[in-house]
Amino acid sequence: LWTKLPGSKSAGRVQSVALRLVNDREGEIEVFKPQEYWTIAADFHTPTSQPLHTRLHTFENKKVEKFSFTNETMAKEAQHILEKKEYAVSRLDSKEVKRHPSAPFITSTLQQEASRKLRYGAKRTMQIAQRLYEGIDVNGESIGLITYMRTDSVIVSQEAIESARDVIKNMYGQNYVPSAPRVYKTKAKNAQEAHEAIRPTDMSRTPDQLKHVLETDQWALYDLIWKRTLASQMESALFNQITLDATSHDHTAIFRATGSTLVFDGFLKVYEEGRDEENDDKTTLLPKVQTKDALNLQKVTKDQHFTQPPPRYTEASLVKNLEELGIGRPSTYATIMGTLLERKYVKLDKRALVPESLGRLVTTFLVEYFPKFIEYDFTASMEQHLDEVSHGQENWKALLKSFWDPFYEAVGVAKNLRISDVLTMLDQALATYLYDNGNDEGRQCPKCTTGQLHLKLSKFGGFLGCNHYPTCDYTRKFHTNDDTNDDTTEFLEPRVLGHDPRTDETMTVRRGPYGFYIQWGDGTKTEKPRRVALPKATNPLTLSLEEALEITALPKVLGQDPETQETISVAIG
Repeated sequence: LWTKLPGSKSAGRVQSVALRLVNDREGEIEVFKPQEYWTIAADFHTPTSQPLHTRLHTFENKKVEKFSFTNETMAKEAQHILEKKEYAVSRLDSKEVKRHPSAPFITSTLQQEASRKLRYGAKRTMQIAQRLYEGIDVNGESIGLITYMRTDSVIVSQEAIESARDVIKNMYGQNYVPSAPRVYKTKAKNAQEAHEAIRPTDMSRTPDQLKHVLETDQWALYDLIWKRTLASQMESALFNQITLDATSHDHTAIFRATGSTLVFDGFLKVYEEGRDEENDDKTTLLPKVQTKDALNLQKVTKDQHFTQPPPRYTEASLVKNLEELGIGRPSTYATIMGTLLERKYVKLDKRALVPESLGRLVTTFLVEYFPKFIEYDFTASMEQHLDEVSHGQENWKALLKSFWDPFYEAVGVAKNLRISDVLTMLDQALATYLYDNGNDEGRQCPKCTTGQLHLKLSKFGGFLGCNHYPTCDYTRKFHTNDDTNDDTTEFLEPRVLGHDPRTDETMTVRRGPYGFYIQWGDGTKTEKPRRVALPKATNPLTLSLEEALEITALPKVLGQDPETQETISVAIG
C-alpha cells in the first residue's frame, strides 16, 4: 500500500473488512432509488363515541402489501371506494405476550449499548471499563467494581446470580424474582469464554452508593452494567396484546388496529435495551368494543411514502455486524474503530460512519488486488481455524502455509504494478463516485474546459487533476457525500455566470463562510447586494446562467389547488 498507493497508512485482516463493510453500505446508499408507495388509514368512532385509528389490511379481498398502492391515483381510487362502505367490529383477539430480558453484557454488547444510550465511542467505553475493572478508590480502599471487560461469555457465576436475586427481592419484591435463575447461552460465532460476562463484582453495591466516588462517565457506565446484570435475572414483562378488525358489510375490506397494554413491568422496571433504529411498536390503548359493534366511519386518509436507503453504520451497528459475521474479537473492536478514524479512512458524522476518499481508495485497491483476504468469509474462517489451533485440533504450520502461499503470490503480482496501473484501475472503478455518474461531462476540466480530470496521487492521498498539466494547473480534492459546504473544491471566485435580464445586473457565484451563493452585482454599491444560497446538490463549478435564473426565480407561484383554493408555490427547503 505504501509504495503503490501513496497516502494510505495500513491494512489488516479485521480492519480492512470493517472498512469494506462501511464502503459497501455507502455504495448501496448511493445507488439507492426511492420507490413510492401509499398507505391508507381510517378513523372511526365506537358506539360510545371513542376514537379508533386503523390501517387498511385487506382491500377487494386481497391482503394489502407495502407496494399495493404505488401512486396517488391508485390510492385515491381505493379511498373513494372505502369511504362508501359501512363497517363493524368482526374480530377482537386478546392474548398475553411475554418479553424476556437481554443477556448480561459481553464486550461487543457493552460497546453497542454505551454507544446508543451514553453516546460513547467503543474506545472511550473500553477506557472507562478498564478503570472500573482495575480499581476505584472507595472509602480509602481500591476496589475493582466490575469483572474483566474483554469477554465473549454471557455466563454469570452462581454466587453473583444469588446475590442479584437477593437484591431484586429486597428492592422490588418477590414477584420480580423468577422461580428459577436465568441461564444464558452465547450466540456469537467463535466465542472465547474464558471469562464471565461483564457484571458488577458486588451486586449489592448499587449505583446510588457510588455516585459520590465515581466520575460522571464512570458512574454512567457502572449504572448501565449494574442495571443490565440485575435485569437479566428478573421476571419477564407481561403485555396484553389486542388485535381489532373492522370489516366492511360486503366483507371485501378490513381495517386493522393493534394495541398492547403493560400488565406487569418485570425487568422493564430496571432496564430496557436500546435500539439502533426507531420502530413504530409503541404502546397503544384501544377503546373498549365488542364484536358486531357498528363503527361510525369519520374519514379515510391516504399518505404518500418513499422507501429509505439502508442507514449508515454507527460504531454500535458495525460492531454488531462484525460480531454476527464472526469477524474479530471483543478485545479488538475498540482498536479497529480507533484505527479507521485515526487513519482518516472514515469519519463520524452525527454518530454515523462515513467513508473518506482515502478509505475508498484503499478498499478498492484491496478488492482488486487482494480480494480473497478481505472477504467476509475468509476472515471469519481464519478466526475459526485459529481457535482450532489453540485447541490442538489443527496444525499451525499447515494453517500458516495455506495462508502464506496465496498471499505471497498476490503480493508478488502487486509488486510488479506501476502506480499508473493502479491509478487507471482506481479511476475506472470509482468513476461514478469521482465524476458525477462517471460520464465524460463529469470529467471535463472546469477551468480550461478542453482537458479531462483524472485521478492523481500525492503523499496526502488522492486528488483530481487536469490532463493538460502543466498548461492547465486545475486540481481539486474528492467531493465527499455529505459535505454541504464543499470545502474540498479549489474554487476560483467570483465566477461570472452572465447577465440577468430581469435586473440588468451581472450574476456571479461566490463562496461564503456558510457555503456557496449567487450574487447580483459586484457589491460596490452602498446597499447590500442581493444574494441567494446555492442548493445543496448544485455544483458551483458547473452551474450555468440558465440554472441560476431558474433557482433565483423561486419561490414561484404555480396556481391554486382546485379542491381547497389555496395557493401552491414551489421553493427550495
